[in-house]
Amino acid sequence: MTNTNGERRSRTAGGVLVAATVAAGLMAGTFYVFACAVMPALARSDDRVYVDVMRDVNEVIQNPVFLSAFMGALVLAGVAGRQARRTPGRWWVWAGATAYALAFLVTVAGNIPLNDALARPGDPAALRERFEDPWVAWNVVRAVLSTLATACLAAGLTTRNRPTRPAPSAPRPPTASPAIPHRTSH
Repeated sequence: MTNTNGERRSRTAGGVLVAATVAAGLMAGTFYVFACAVMPALARSDDRVYVDVMRDVNEVIQNPVFLSAFMGALVLAGVAGRQARRTPGRWWVWAGATAYALAFLVTVAGNIPLNDALARPGDPAALRERFEDPWVAWNVVRAVLSTLATACLAAGLTTRNRPTRPAPSAPRPPTASPAIPHRTSH
């Protein structure tokens, strides 16, 4: 008899874990591109251009596609962690969910307040001075955490269906070999 409900739950849990891994990977890639290309390119700009472009980026990025990955990675990783109970890869899944939750917190507590401060009126040079270095540093932290989350979730994927190893059994006493009659020479 096939356990259809258990198989369906397992497939659903696997799908959630795949979706969490993809969403975390998208976020890691987004933060990575900012660290490696966007911010170094903007660093070459004058203060007015820098502030205007970052304001535009901060406004445009608040869209359903970005927010689905940003929020989805958090929710999906948490759900995947819950579903991974009693599975071989559970610790990887929980590590990934925790790393992404930390990246999410860095964004909410570090990057977003800096974005909000940059949106206020003021001298572009002064705004940039207070914004650039801390924002770049927090972005690197969330890029590393999101990358770690992706790697851990992927490790959870690769280990989730591995059979658990049975506990080692106690050594068995040697068995006596069947008695072989000895020949005696006469």
